[in-house]
Amino acid sequence: MRDVVMQIILRYLLLCATFVCLAPVAYADRIKDITSLAGIRSNQLVGYGIVVGLAGTGDGNTGITLQSMQSLVARFGITSGVDGFNGDNAAAVMLTAELPPFSKPGQTIDVTVSTIGGSESLKGGTLLMSPLLGADGETYAVAQGNVVVGGLGVEGADNSSLTVNIPTVGRIPRGGSVEKIVQTAFLDTDFVILNLHQGDFSTANNISEVINATFGEGIATPLDKNSIRVRAPSDPSQKVGFVSMLENLEVKKARPSAKIIINSRTGTIVISGDVKVMPAAVAHGSLKVTVKEDLNVEQADALAVGAGANAVAGPAVQNPDTDIEVEEDVAKAFLFGQGVSLNDLVDSINAVGASSSDLVAILEALREAGALNAELIVI
Repeated sequence: MRDVVMQIILRYLLLCATFVCLAPVAYADRIKDITSLAGIRSNQLVGYGIVVGLAGTGDGNTGITLQSMQSLVARFGITSGVDGFNGDNAAAVMLTAELPPFSKPGQTIDVTVSTIGGSESLKGGTLLMSPLLGADGETYAVAQGNVVVGGLGVEGADNSSLTVNIPTVGRIPRGGSVEKIVQTAFLDTDFVILNLHQGDFSTANNISEVINATFGEGIATPLDKNSIRVRAPSDPSQKVGFVSMLENLEVKKARPSAKIIINSRTGTIVISGDVKVMPAAVAHGSLKVTVKEDLNVEQADALAVGAGANAVAGPAVQNPDTDIEVEEDVAKAFLFGQGVSLNDLVDSINAVGASSSDLVAILEALREAGALNAELIVI
């Protein structure tokens, strides 16, 4: 088996030397930049804790905070009722962290601290030792340390206030200590699975061909548009070196399918380079209707009732006055020829001064007319 691996390494070095000598004819991406290894991922951790040492910006007499402080001191043999605590300098917080793959006990991770009570700021506080749990309820890390806050809040006697950034959320750099390993099947399997970040049949096939050309026929097999299965050395000590060579191979990505992405919230429109337009004529104008409604109030004539009586004014009369204005711009027409490219499409639309909403309307109309060979995606 060792001789086989040495032959693979020699073939890989020979291929690298060939790439150095020959100028690349097209841009290529490394496999590590467009794929990820199946099963090699980070894990989310969450926990609950108490931050102490605040300068009067804590939760106050919040029930959950006082109960947590009572439970905390009870661990040290101190018995006290809830009334014996003051939560002005303490805050109940939720903790979140990300456990990277292959983390070992003793390594440290960053921890984010967020208030869940009435605390106004965590500045100057210290998080007391708190467990960080995984989705299975097991403790994988323990967090403790001084909270670093990037925001601040100021409040005046007249209830005026000023807040900069978010003072109720802070971080503890390297504040979490890993206590348990998350087991992975990386060293136990005979195959590694490469998952594409963006699924594409052509790219999956290209990756398989490059791997087979480098390490030998039958090493890689594309499973679908998202995954490629690669046979790895059975010796665990050689698997890391094999994956290192594998992920540094360069592959030419296939051209993506024609798409038009529209962000309905911001009006941003992204058009991929392969968008083509079939022969079509577009006339686009705008119709503006303005309605102004006014009420003219006129006082009625006075009425005299009986001899020598005072005049009594009649009810006021409201006369509506409506003004309607209609403005219609002259429709500007432009013609798309056979197989118009992206540059021609953008230039033609810009020539008529179309806004983002106008552009969306034009693209949707072209798609309905069957003249647009792209997928229209609204996010």
